[in-house]
Amino acid sequence: MKGIISIQSHVVYGRAGNSAAVFPLQRLGFEVWPIHTVQFSNNAQYKQGWTGTKFNASLIGELTLGLDRIGALSECQGVLSGYLANSAQALEIRKLVRQVKRSNPNAIYVCDPVMGGPNKEDIVSDDVTSAIIEHLTPIADVLVPSQYELAAITGIAIESLQDAIAACRKALTLGPKMIVVKHLHSISDNVFTMLFAMTDQCYMVQRPFIKFDEQPIGIGDLISALFTAGLLSGSEPHKAFEYANNACYGILKETHIQNVRELQIVSAQDCLIEPKDRFMVQRIY
Repeated sequence: MKGIISIQSHVVYGRAGNSAAVFPLQRLGFEVWPIHTVQFSNNAQYKQGWTGTKFNASLIGELTLGLDRIGALSECQGVLSGYLANSAQALEIRKLVRQVKRSNPNAIYVCDPVMGGPNKEDIVSDDVTSAIIEHLTPIADVLVPSQYELAAITGIAIESLQDAIAACRKALTLGPKMIVVKHLHSISDNVFTMLFAMTDQCYMVQRPFIKFDEQPIGIGDLISALFTAGLLSGSEPHKAFEYANNACYGILKETHIQNVRELQIVSAQDCLIEPKDRFMVQRIY
């Protein structure tokens, strides 16, 4: 069994967090065990607001205990984490990751360090940011930050590709073995740029930047899930990176065609299996 524990936000309507990650992972053949950090009616970018609940951190520990009792942790190949509602959730995720790796030493932990971005307010509190940097970054096998999040984690201001490469190198000294920068917004306004780095290799990939009247939420959550799927399916890391970009672009194209604000993951699901557009990675070192 190819099991993945996905610990993220969940929205009833739309695609964000687990609502963006679970179906793609299932469509690609994985058993997904979602744990929600919050459950909201919709994403927080709607001007009408949202309703819902932020869950206590103890829920993660309780669910981990239940999974352990039935022997599920030994079947878990990967843990994926995203948006956190409070810093205590980071501590519970750290415990869960360690417990999973005791049960299955080959399991990987992919951390999407959700903090915010340049075009919106910080969406987590300062103590959550600190907890991600202090408790989750050091134990992550894969870190999937945005440019904004990479700068926050490394303390390196990023205004160019060389800055981003330097920041990736710094991040690799903090614990992760792989860095996937899900968006380098300072590189170009016309293309969407992503970066992948390990200690001995670095790749960049670019795709056309699709402009929306209302930018969809959940793109980073989707990228993290797709890269995780590619990696756990046995692809070489840089090919998993290439796949994540291409599959995500297919979803975005369909979303743009339908002229809607929520990612059209279900209607464009064929792109998950066989991306129609191919953008090749470029090796930097």
